[in-house]
Amino acid sequence: MSEQEEGLIVRHYQVEGRVQGVGFRWFVQREAAEIGLRGWVRNSPHGHVEAVAAGSPEQIAELETALKRGSRGSRVDRIRIHNLEDSEAAALREFRIEGAV
Repeated sequence: MSEQEEGLIVRHYQVEGRVQGVGFRWFVQREAAEIGLRGWVRNSPHGHVEAVAAGSPEQIAELETALKRGSRGSRVDRIRIHNLEDSEAAALREFRIEGAV
């Protein structure tokens, strides 16, 4: 996927609820990789999980459905979504889990 690809969406997510210590990052990584997204997911120091994903509108919609559903054992209370500039996709590679900040 090229940064110049028409229709590319880049979004930042902050997922709130019971999402740390329940396999949520692994769930997001698996779902995003299956969908074909680029980006990352990590725990935040505030007890949330945050992610950045880049893909087509259809791929992003599929990820957002998965985020709302959550992993077994998780509870998603709220998802804050921020659109990022297309240029943010340039540094994104295969979807991965990053260490906590």
